[in-house]
Amino acid sequence: MAETTYSIGEGPATRVSLSLPEGTAEAIRARVGKREFSAFIAAAVERELRGQVLDEYLADYEHRKGPVSEQARQRARQVFDEVFAEEAEWPAAS
Repeated sequence: MAETTYSIGEGPATRVSLSLPEGTAEAIRARVGKREFSAFIAAAVERELRGQVLDEYLADYEHRKGPVSEQARQRARQVFDEVFAEEAEWPAAS
C-alpha cells in the first residue's frame, strides 16, 4: 500500500511536541486564546515554510541567471503570494 504524501498545509492534523519560551506561549494565548493556539502556530510555520521555498527558488534563479534586484525580489514575493493564495496550494518544500 502506497504512503500518502501531503503538501504544506494539507493532510490530517498530527500531534507534535513543541517547546516555546513561556513568554512567547503566553503572548500567543493572549492574542488568539487557548483554543486557537495550534492554528496560530500552524499558520506561522506555513508562512515560514513558504518564505523558505521562495528564498530557495530565488537563490537557484540567481545561481543560474545572476543577481535579482530588490524590486524584482519584492515583485516575486507578491506574485508568489498571489498565485498560491488563488490556487489554495503550497509548493513542496525542498
